Amino acid sequence: MSEWIEVVALEDIPVLGSRIVESDVGSNIALFRTTDDQVFAIRDECPHKQGPLSQGIMHGSSVTCPLHNWKIDLASGSALGADEGCTNVFPVKVEQGKVLLNLTAKG
Repeated sequence: MSEWIEVVALEDIPVLGSRIVESDVGSNIALFRTTDDQVFAIRDECPHKQGPLSQGIMHGSSVTCPLHNWKIDLASGSALGADEGCTNVFPVKVEQGKVLLNLTAKG
């Protein structure tokens, strides 16, 4: 059974930026917001060297890790380009300006 928890107001996540949610899933979760208010939730660790994805530069629906410039797709958690690896993503939705998160990892 999946459980949705309210974690933050949408307006508290900067556009093309991130916000950290502390969790019990082994590491923090980074929430990212696009220019059209789409929100992604991903484990805040690059699959390469566990760099903090929340500190990376977001572009479209991907983020570049600040340590070694790996590009990670925010929807799937997969590395893009020639790099290989994947990090967990989590179901997330926005209802009435509130961001809801399900801690059941998709990948």
